[in-house]
Amino acid sequence: MVKIIDTLPVYTYYVSMNVTLSIDEQLVARARKRAEALGKSLNQLIRDYLQGLAGIADPEDSIAEFQRLSGSGHSRGWRFNRNEIHERS
Repeated sequence: MVKIIDTLPVYTYYVSMNVTLSIDEQLVARARKRAEALGKSLNQLIRDYLQGLAGIADPEDSIAEFQRLSGSGHSRGWRFNRNEIHERS
């Protein structure tokens, strides 16, 4: 029996979709100001939100957020103690 192997290349195409939303003008104006303060467009802010909602996080964004948050806290000298963490009552 002769097996035939399909060797044709496969292509993946990504298609952008336009979505129409009904949003109050004042809300859009406030959202644009917030997006501008974050250094993003309103479109990018909405895209980021939908990606997060859908569970499709950009690894670069996650790394940037981790770096932004790292070292921003203050433990007031407290340190983890392995024995205390695993202590059973």
